[in-house]
Formats: sequence, C-alpha cells, structure tokens
Amino acid sequence: MNREEIIIGEKSKVPLKVRRFGYGTMRLTGQGIWGEPTNRVEALQILKQCIKSGINFIDTADYYGEDVTNRLIAEALHPYPADLVICTKVGGARKPDKSWIPHNRPENLRSSIDNNLRTLKLEQISLVHFRVIHGSDVPFKESMDAMFELQKEGKILHVGVSNVHADELQIAMSMGPIATVENMYGHAQRTSVKLMHGGETRGGEEVLAICEKNGMPLVPYFSLFQSLPKKDGRISTIAKKHNATEAQINLTWLLHRSPWILPIPGTSSLKHLEENLKAADIKLSEEDMKFLE
Repeated sequence: MNREEIIIGEKSKVPLKVRRFGYGTMRLTGQGIWGEPTNRVEALQILKQCIKSGINFIDTADYYGEDVTNRLIAEALHPYPADLVICTKVGGARKPDKSWIPHNRPENLRSSIDNNLRTLKLEQISLVHFRVIHGSDVPFKESMDAMFELQKEGKILHVGVSNVHADELQIAMSMGPIATVENMYGHAQRTSVKLMHGGETRGGEEVLAICEKNGMPLVPYFSLFQSLPKKDGRISTIAKKHNATEAQINLTWLLHRSPWILPIPGTSSLKHLEENLKAADIKLSEEDMKFLE
C-alpha cells in the first residue's frame, strides 16, 4: 500500500498526519443507506482490516443508518489506535421515508455533534464536515458560526465543509480555519450534478484549485459514481494496460490527479476492500494521465 501522507490542518496548532487512502463507511449500512448491514460480521471485519492495512482515516456520519456506522466503528475499533482520525459529517438527517433533509440550525448541529461523540465514544471529534444539503432555509454563515463555536468549546478539533460551491468555501475560509473539503469528485464527475434523491451536489475543479492553493485536502465522495450517459472507454483502456479493474484506475487517477486528494472509497465487501487498496500501488505514467484527460 502507498504510504504517502497528507496533513489535515497543516497551519493549526494540532495538525493531523494521515495516509493518503482512507475508508468511507456509508456502504456498511443496509439497503438505501438505512438500517443494519446485511452481513454484520463482515462489516466489523472490514473496519478491522482497514486498520491492519494501514488506513488511519475513516469517514462516517450519524445519519448513516441511523447511527449504524458510528456504532460499528466503536464496536470494531474502540479503544482507537492513537493515529486514527475519525471524520464525521453534520448538517443532514433522514426522515422515516428515508429521504434526506437539512438539519443545520445551530441547535441541530450541537445535538448532532453530541450524538456523534456519544456513539463514537469520543471526548472530541478530530474532524467534522458541515454538509450543505439542498433545500435549506438556514443561512450558510449561521451554520458555520455554530461549527466554529463548537470548535471553541473543544468538541471539534478541526472544521471542514462538504458539498460546497467555490464561493461558499471562500466564505467559510473567511470565517475561520477550514481544514478539509469533502465534495463529490472523480474522473467521471468533476462538475455540479443533481442526484437521484433530488439533492444538489456541488463543487469540482474550481474547489480543488482552492484546496491546492491553501493546502487543504479534498476528500472525494462518490468517486466511483458514473454520471455520464456512457462509460468512459479511456478508463477501460488504461485498466487493461495495467491489468487492473476500472474501479482501481478511477482511484489511482485520483491519487495521481493531485497530492491534495484523499480518496475514501467505501465498500461492504472484504474482497472489494482489498481490490481498492491495491489501487494505491498502481503507477500511472504521464502519458496515461494525458490520455485520461
């Protein structure tokens, strides 16, 4: 596995060094990102294997399940390794019909943080992303003020943002230190899109450029999401050249695209976890990258 590292909160008093290949837990839940996993034993094994494989960045949210991934993480890994960074998200919630709704008023964010602390068995969360969700009537600045207040209280070490436009990112940066950005990004998806559940996914190359300029890791979610009407044959060509899967080349492309990208591919399969990890060992040439562009 590639041991290249990246720094979260590089200019802060407490920077965090993580390996540049993390794990996203969303797929550990049941169907529709709801309820308990189909194979709970394997879900716990996957989390333990992440640590054995050298992963020390795990992404979660209390609205995955609900609370399912947080409880799985605590069961599998607590007490946590000293270098493990658990990153969670707040700003959203689920209705009984499984729809996604904003949950971003200051009191909502506080209750979400307290819930994450309780379910993860932590006294402080190393990194929390404020997730912007389509349809909110709460001003972005009001939510961010609440995030920085929770940071001052010591409940959050580093504040990040998720699903933001470039202008929202600039606003957040003007209000306080932003450690990371978690946006949808991948070879097939580098612009804003509308997802099936009606939410808007924002960001892209402009956000990545801001991250690079300011030394902030970009944590791409849905990096294997194929929004294009047809498969990109270039990925298939490079995959055959390197005797790899198309998913592996998508992940390898992210690692080569920018040193500030921190992939967090998720899976509910031990086999797929091992395949994803092998992507870090694939070396793409300059010619490969130009071909993929």
